[in-house]
Amino acid sequence: MSQRKILFLSVSAGAGHVRAAEALRQTAAANLPDVQTLHLDVMAYVPAAFRKLYTDFYIKLVNSYPTLWGMLYQSTNEADPGSPSQKLRRAAERLSTRALCRAIDAFAPDAIVCTHFLPAEILMHEIRRERLKVPVWVQVTDFDLHGMWVIPRMTGFFAASDEIAFRMRANHIEAERVHTTGIPVVPAFALPQDRQACAKHFGLDPARRTIMLMGGGAGMGKLDEVAAALMRLEHDFQLIVLAGRNEAALKKLQAIASEHAGRLFPFGFTNEVERLMACSDLVITKPGGLTTSECLAMGVPMVVNAPIPGQEERNADYLLEQGAALKAVDLISLEYRVRLLLAEPERLEQMRARARSLGRPQAAQHVLDIVLKQLN
Repeated sequence: MSQRKILFLSVSAGAGHVRAAEALRQTAAANLPDVQTLHLDVMAYVPAAFRKLYTDFYIKLVNSYPTLWGMLYQSTNEADPGSPSQKLRRAAERLSTRALCRAIDAFAPDAIVCTHFLPAEILMHEIRRERLKVPVWVQVTDFDLHGMWVIPRMTGFFAASDEIAFRMRANHIEAERVHTTGIPVVPAFALPQDRQACAKHFGLDPARRTIMLMGGGAGMGKLDEVAAALMRLEHDFQLIVLAGRNEAALKKLQAIASEHAGRLFPFGFTNEVERLMACSDLVITKPGGLTTSECLAMGVPMVVNAPIPGQEERNADYLLEQGAALKAVDLISLEYRVRLLLAEPERLEQMRARARSLGRPQAAQHVLDIVLKQLN
């Protein structure tokens, strides 16, 4: 049998969709030597104006005008896919992505997995016109199902949880097309990590209670203010802060760390998040689908901080309902919840157990197994 070829399509509007596709690609590379893979970011194949609207505008909107984003999220969720405005939107997308279709033809995949609805919508049109005859799958990357993810003519859908699978079926997706796999995380988050060794690597005390504060790859949020507030707490703990690529935030954190030697450990962008997470008893983070899935895969409880309306609020709701996280809406509530968990270590351990039970570290392999089984 000739080597199978699987194409992963993502969109760099936020980091999560790209990370999910990379998780699938890396898992295939590690475990499936007879499978050739390629990961394409759709935004690399569109005009600059379209890319700026789709990525830069999205990031600015969710960070500067979260309430407006929440309204847009809800209105598009409820929009009729057959309405003139939705038809016009899809037509504009197709006109902007002709180069993508050429790249797909050049790779000639046996199957395609989309970690964003945009490429799935484009390929739906190609399938309808009989210009594409390979199976196309959709991996939902949040613990929510926005209406734009419900796309006709897809071979199948991968759901983050049983509830999302239930919602897919309620949205008239045939049961046999729905698979509850979890959200793919890169293989490093599925591997056992030794806390002692990881702590030694980063100069941390493995026996000390450890909190990790994450700002995402771009280091969003007022990390220095949050770190300074946490350092004022009377409890004994060490704090890891990930500033990502935000150099200004990192410099502020380093200045604060100089006043708290051996307690505050700021980091810039790192490819060792899983090793830092292995040292952590609690993670404070925005509730993106990928970040929270990584925490669950590692069995680390969370305080989800100031979720934006829309998918982050839905992610937070899921984690709260399942007992794996608490939610903080501002700095005061964040301080209160950290105090609470530090004062009640048994509660923190209960949350850890719930996080571990929810984690799906093998989600990427599960997705690949289903895709390949359909090809055989």
